[in-house]
Amino acid sequence: MAVNTTLTYPRFLRDVFILSISTFGGPQSHIAYFQRLLVERRKYITEAELIEVNSLGQVLPGPTSTQTLTAVAFKLRGPSLAYLTLLVWMLPAVGIMTAAALLVSHLEASNTSMSFTRFIQPMAVGLVAHAAYTIIRRTVHTRTGVVLLVLAALASYFIRSPYIFPAILLLAGAVTSFKYKAQPREQKRPVGMRWENLLLWIGVLIFAAVLGGLTKSIPWALPIRLFENFYRNGSLVFGGGQVLTPMLYTEFVQYAPKQYLSPTEFLSGYALAQSVPGPVFSFSAYIGTLAMRDIGLWGQLWGALMSAAGIFLPGTFLMFFMMRVWESLKAYRPIRASLEGINAANAGLVASAAVVLFLPLEHSASNALLVLGTFGLMTFTKIPSWGIIVAGLVLGLVL
Repeated sequence: MAVNTTLTYPRFLRDVFILSISTFGGPQSHIAYFQRLLVERRKYITEAELIEVNSLGQVLPGPTSTQTLTAVAFKLRGPSLAYLTLLVWMLPAVGIMTAAALLVSHLEASNTSMSFTRFIQPMAVGLVAHAAYTIIRRTVHTRTGVVLLVLAALASYFIRSPYIFPAILLLAGAVTSFKYKAQPREQKRPVGMRWENLLLWIGVLIFAAVLGGLTKSIPWALPIRLFENFYRNGSLVFGGGQVLTPMLYTEFVQYAPKQYLSPTEFLSGYALAQSVPGPVFSFSAYIGTLAMRDIGLWGQLWGALMSAAGIFLPGTFLMFFMMRVWESLKAYRPIRASLEGINAANAGLVASAAVVLFLPLEHSASNALLVLGTFGLMTFTKIPSWGIIVAGLVLGLVL
């Protein structure tokens, strides 16, 4: 495949903006959108490169789809385009979730029901199931890959810990690294370690923790503590927004010194986040907005901004650190061979996620039909996922 060599900043950022307002379903679904626009239509990178950076994002903590998209920009034009890509990608979803939090506050004050969002979760499960099908079809082509796919799916289903995700991917990569003899030899280059982004990640983590501790008794400094809370969670979470959600619930709903949101507010926001295009981690802006409700409108906007920055930055710093050394590391045949296992395990994790997300739903015929119907529409028609989600919201409002 010939790769696009006439890239301009405005054109690429326009495409990123299109993705930011048209991609639904979380990182498992986003990869299919990236494949269609960035690889098939624009030819910015090859399919193999896209799958490679997505797998690298799966190994690192942070928002996988955001890391994948910014890594593509980093490969094309370096950190300047990558940071612009991060802003263009996250701001629409962050803006929508901030507005949603303001709307929730208003609806609660007027005792209006939020039941119109009830069809979105089974539809999201259908989107994840379709993403699993797409990734399996494109990346799993060997007997070893099938075995690793099944084992990864079973392990992630029965072991409910965020740390199981990187462990599975690293183990699967180690298994197929022994097949390195099947890989062609390449000239090895010295691995020149550049520590700037790793030191930046650690430095911000320590500085935010210290500053948050010093200001914990100052009401107007709540945005600083929100930044520290989300930066810490963003530095620890593996597996995307579905794994982040219970961590945030524990910290901001159940933890007695905070309890910034009620369970109803949190669950309503999570349902809304499933119907918003772009990164699922934009849910952070919703929490930050409601946490600052007693400070006024400008305080709420500041809380949304600080929360979003806290959740997106750590994974981005770590991804950029790895991108600087990955080109040298992948010249080693065992590392290239490990990608077969990582890709197969990644497919298994997505398949397992579809099941795990379905289990908490009410086991009704209507939910099952919504899941199967969404999967069928995504697989056999050209209806975009945003159209399906909007239809679900309209149906919820009508019924």
